[in-house]
Amino acid sequence: IHLATENEQYLSELPEHAGYFKDTRIVEFIFLLSEKWHLDQATRYQAVELLERFMIKQVEQMCDNRGDATGRGQGQRSSWSSVRDQITNTFVLRLVSCVQLASKLSLHYSRVTTDKALKFLQSLRYSYTKQELLESELAVLNTLHFHINVSTPLAYVELLLEVLGYNGCLLPVKPLHQLCVQLLDFCYLTKETIYDTLLKITIENSTPSKLQRAKFLTVKEDFMLLAVGVISLAVFILSPGHWEQVVEHLNCITGITPQSIREFSYAVVTHIVGSTTP
Repeated sequence: IHLATENEQYLSELPEHAGYFKDTRIVEFIFLLSEKWHLDQATRYQAVELLERFMIKQVEQMCDNRGDATGRGQGQRSSWSSVRDQITNTFVLRLVSCVQLASKLSLHYSRVTTDKALKFLQSLRYSYTKQELLESELAVLNTLHFHINVSTPLAYVELLLEVLGYNGCLLPVKPLHQLCVQLLDFCYLTKETIYDTLLKITIENSTPSKLQRAKFLTVKEDFMLLAVGVISLAVFILSPGHWEQVVEHLNCITGITPQSIREFSYAVVTHIVGSTTP
């Protein structure tokens, strides 16, 4: 109930450009960096979500500040150019800071120290100091008003698996969890193509309008739908005989319709196998 409420609140306050900083290259960078530093699975998702939320708030604040100081037309264009340059110049530093903060939240033994982060940045030929690294962490914390302990889709997946087990679904828990994580990784890395396919399936039209895409944003950022879809597909792959039963259970637990669950699973599997054949 707590996760569902949190998810609904996030969707009701969704920024216009939500998802913009979950580009495949950014997500891949964070995943590879987390792998390099031996961080646990939850940390990399937390880092992606932290970076996304921080960057959107930072861009909004910077645009608001510059918008107050400039007029229309050329002034606005030069203002945005200045904002973009400032973001570009500090982006990798902010990304590393978000991974650091996520690692501290996880209380994992492989917490990213300042020395470790600094060494990595120096390997990329950045000349940041320890002080600048600490100030970057503080900038992220201040921008997000220290609200950094956000739930990730992995938390939704793991809790739903627990509920399914409690409700009597006899499933191979360990391999199912492992497959869910792999599928979640895949969804993060191919998010745009998966949700583009899902939108076209939902509206039964291969050329969605701008308005349809804008309204679909809440679907793209719905963690509960993502978790349900990932579990559904994992069960379909590992234990197809239980699939219908699990879809019914997920519907009862979350209120997400069986049709929506099936459509999401179908959208993901078409990109896994590289075919649109039913």
